[in-house]
Amino acid sequence: MASAQEIMDNHGSYLRLDLSGMRDHLARFPQECQKAWDKGFEFQLPPEYTQVKNALILGMGASGAGGKLLRRLASLEGKVPVRVHQDYGLPPFVDGETLVIASSYSGNTEETLSGFTEALEIPVLKLALTSGGQLGEMAREAGIPIFEIDYHSPPRVALPHSFFSLAGILDKLGLLHIKPSDLTETMHVLSRLTDEFRETNPFESNPVKQLAASLQGYLPVIYSSDFLTEVGERWKTQLNENSKSAAFTEVFPELCHNAIVGYDFPGEFGKQSFTILLQSRSLFNPQITRRYEAIDQILSQKGIGFETVQTRGESLPAQMMSLVLCGDYVSFYLAILNEVDPTPVDSIDFMKQYLTGDR
Repeated sequence: MASAQEIMDNHGSYLRLDLSGMRDHLARFPQECQKAWDKGFEFQLPPEYTQVKNALILGMGASGAGGKLLRRLASLEGKVPVRVHQDYGLPPFVDGETLVIASSYSGNTEETLSGFTEALEIPVLKLALTSGGQLGEMAREAGIPIFEIDYHSPPRVALPHSFFSLAGILDKLGLLHIKPSDLTETMHVLSRLTDEFRETNPFESNPVKQLAASLQGYLPVIYSSDFLTEVGERWKTQLNENSKSAAFTEVFPELCHNAIVGYDFPGEFGKQSFTILLQSRSLFNPQITRRYEAIDQILSQKGIGFETVQTRGESLPAQMMSLVLCGDYVSFYLAILNEVDPTPVDSIDFMKQYLTGDR
């Protein structure tokens, strides 16, 4: 039987399993981030959009993931609160000072359409972010500005467009501020990492291939903190969708008050799980860093496998997006080791058909 290293260093593995070209989308990640930012920053909205006091992003799945990353960035470098709603309808705080952003790559996400339909009935500023579908039609008929995503891919691969496009729009409106130097650094870091992570880079010098090999056959548990919390959620969902693997997340410092007591039962937990700690050496609170150090000792004592993955770059966006890209690649390589095509999501397709009665 071929080893994990032999499988991931064999080009034939990708030709046989990656039938829809997920690896090509991953290789384009830096370019799509830059393209999405430029297009978002150039997007023109009426002057009244600069006067909003808060923003609400309606989005599920990958569209919601982009919204959550933006929410975190805005909480640290923005001028207005950004919230994310992942349910039907609208939350009660929405008022005339709220900018409601409906984000759905397909334009057909049921929950997002529900909230957008309610938003059409009240006097709030609205924006649609989509590649088309029902959301595009509804916005067009109502005269609502539409930011069109023109990148064709599975929705989860379009994360640059659900995140950087909105970041560019909010920055242009003066509601968010990303330093040009931070943006430049982010794109440089992502370009370097793409070269380091791509499938042509062999196992010995490819850290994401090595981490995927460590995860094979185990239940991944992702630990994160602070501005990496939403990044940890992205790792979890990418492991779900790409690798077809169960995965779970925990967040510092809260996990230190409960989760660290739960390693003993069931007795096989330590043998079946592998913990990934997403960490920033430079931007975390020093006490959070000490908690990471203590967790290392506890996991070692309990016999639970783990690995710490450090951010790259210096700025906040560079560190966030470096680990987003890292997690995307890890989930891709784990899919190859699991002998599955990373692109199809049959259970999600079944759920959509079930809800529409088309079954």
